Amino acid sequence: MFFDWIKAYQDYDYDLPKVGDVICRRFDLETNDLLSTSVPAFFAEGSYCTTFRIHVCGRRITVDGNPSRINRLDNVFGIDSLEGCFRVINALLAEYGLPAMTRCKNVQRLQDGSAIADGAVFQRLDLTSNFYVGQGNERAFLRGISSQRFRNSIAYLYPDGNTCVWTPKGGEKAGSLVYPGNYNKAAELDAHLLPKVKRTFGEDSDEFRYVRELRDWCASVGMVRSELKCRSEYLKREDLRFWGLFDEQKLVEIHRGFLMIGEKCEISNFDVLTVADELLAKHIVKNTKAAMTTAGYVSLWQCGQKFDFDKSSVKTHRARLRHIGIDIKLPFDGTRHGVVFIRNVREIERKFETVVPSFYRPAVVPRHLQLVAA
Repeated sequence: MFFDWIKAYQDYDYDLPKVGDVICRRFDLETNDLLSTSVPAFFAEGSYCTTFRIHVCGRRITVDGNPSRINRLDNVFGIDSLEGCFRVINALLAEYGLPAMTRCKNVQRLQDGSAIADGAVFQRLDLTSNFYVGQGNERAFLRGISSQRFRNSIAYLYPDGNTCVWTPKGGEKAGSLVYPGNYNKAAELDAHLLPKVKRTFGEDSDEFRYVRELRDWCASVGMVRSELKCRSEYLKREDLRFWGLFDEQKLVEIHRGFLMIGEKCEISNFDVLTVADELLAKHIVKNTKAAMTTAGYVSLWQCGQKFDFDKSSVKTHRARLRHIGIDIKLPFDGTRHGVVFIRNVREIERKFETVVPSFYRPAVVPRHLQLVAA
C-alpha cells in the first residue's frame, strides 16, 4: 500500500512568512485603516509540470496534493509511508522558506469538541495499491466486482467499463466518509497522462516514449489501481487525524478490508466472436461475403423482422444459423437467445506482487533537498 494524496495542516506558535504570488489586503472604507493581510493558496510547481497546493494563513500551513507525483512523470508506484511522503512535502516547503511539518506529540482537547495539536493534522488520506489480473482482463474483472457491495455502498461501473466506484446511492457522487474505487491503470494513463505529456514535451521526446512504454507495461500485466479516499469525517471518527499519535498499521488494515471485494466471487473472461466469425470458424460458409449476408438475417431477426420461410434463400440462411444455435423462425427473446459465442474461457486471478520493470523511474527526493527533508 502507498499514499496517493494527502491533505493536512499544521499550526505554529509564530507568524509565518507570507508566501505566494498575490497578497490580499482588507481596508475599512470609512477610516482607510488596514484590517488584515492574507495570501491565497498557491500551487508550487515542480518538474514535469507537477503542482502541489500550499496555503499559508497566519500561523497555519495547509498542504493538499499527491506527494508521490511531485517532480515525477507518473505515480504508478508511490511512496509507501507517511514519513516518506512528508520528506517530499517538507523538501518542497523548504524551497519557499517555510517550516517543516512534524509529528504530533500533544493534543489539547477543547470543550466544544475541537482539538489543538502541535503537529500535522490530516484532512484527507488516499490509500492506494496495485494488483494484476492479466492482460485484457481488466474490464471483465471490474464488471465482475461491480456486482459486490462494500459495507453499505453500492457499486457503480462507469460506461466505459474502466472504473468501478462504491457510493451510498450507487452513482458517481461520493459519500462523506470514504470514496472507494478501482480502475484500469493503463486506460487511465492512455486517457490522461499520455496526451498531457505529448502536448508538453512532444511525441518525439524521451518523456513521451517513457510514459508510452509504461502504459504498455501496465496493459501487459493487467494492472488495476485500488484507491480508498478517506475524508476528514472518517479520519476523525477512526482517530486517524494526528500524525504520530496512531498506529499506521491501522491504515493498512482499513485498505486491506477494501481489497477483500472480489475475494468471494469467481470472475471469468472470454473471447467473443461475432455471428460471421462463428460461421467462418465452423466452416459453415466458405467466404466472408456469405458469412456477412447470413449474419445480416440475425440483425433483422433481433429487430422483429418476419421472414418468408417458403423462399429457398431464407431456408438456406436459417439452416446455416441453426448450426450455431440460432433459429430465426422463433420469435426473438433477448432473455433467452444469445448471439455471442464464447471461446477460451479463463478464470481471472488477482496477484498483488509483480516485478517492477527495469526502466521504471521511482520516487526520489532531489539530492540538494535530502538534508532539508530529513
